[in-house]
Amino acid sequence: MRVLVVEDQVGLADDIAEGLRDQGLAADVAYDGASGMEKALMNRYDVVVLDRDLPKVHGDAICAALTGASSPTRILMLTAAGAVGERVEGLNLGADDYLTKPFAFAELVARVHALARRSPTLAPIVVRGDLVFDIARRRVSRAGRPLSLTRKEMGVLEVLMVNDGAVVSAEELLERVWDEHADPFTHTVTVTVGRLRRKLGEPDPIETVVGTGYRLT
Repeated sequence: MRVLVVEDQVGLADDIAEGLRDQGLAADVAYDGASGMEKALMNRYDVVVLDRDLPKVHGDAICAALTGASSPTRILMLTAAGAVGERVEGLNLGADDYLTKPFAFAELVARVHALARRSPTLAPIVVRGDLVFDIARRRVSRAGRPLSLTRKEMGVLEVLMVNDGAVVSAEELLERVWDEHADPFTHTVTVTVGRLRRKLGEPDPIETVVGTGYRLT
């Protein structure tokens, strides 16, 4: 799952992003509305954690732009204003959920996961052959045997399973599972897929499509 955090309080933005990464999510950060708008429209995110009162471009404008573009991205809006009218106004702009500052980080994580599960392409449990991925609980099993996967291995498997046999390029895996700081010339995707294959065991469910990417057989 890939998340964009748009928050002008640099320390808070970094803390949120780092905490999300600790939870196994790929998290990018924007510290003002202009860069947040650019990243939100240029990249594919499952969830945008969006502060409402942003410099350069207001959070309302970013929310309206994503909604107007019929983006599948879910929006969790943050604000220091706790009045009911403020929350209603934000939701009417197209936000999917609303969180008032200050907030408990555990609640933010829970809301991010809940919003991602509402995506039309992301079911709570995905089954492909004898592979079962409980996305809500972050648990994977094969033929009834629980698998111990790292967060990146789990992220790669999630993308492959959700794409249901379609080929996924290494570049797309890098974009979906890692964040914007990932080196596009690194071999980390190849290495992670190799480790994942060993843990999944035989028969190997991951097919390498030479020159294109990977898919589940």
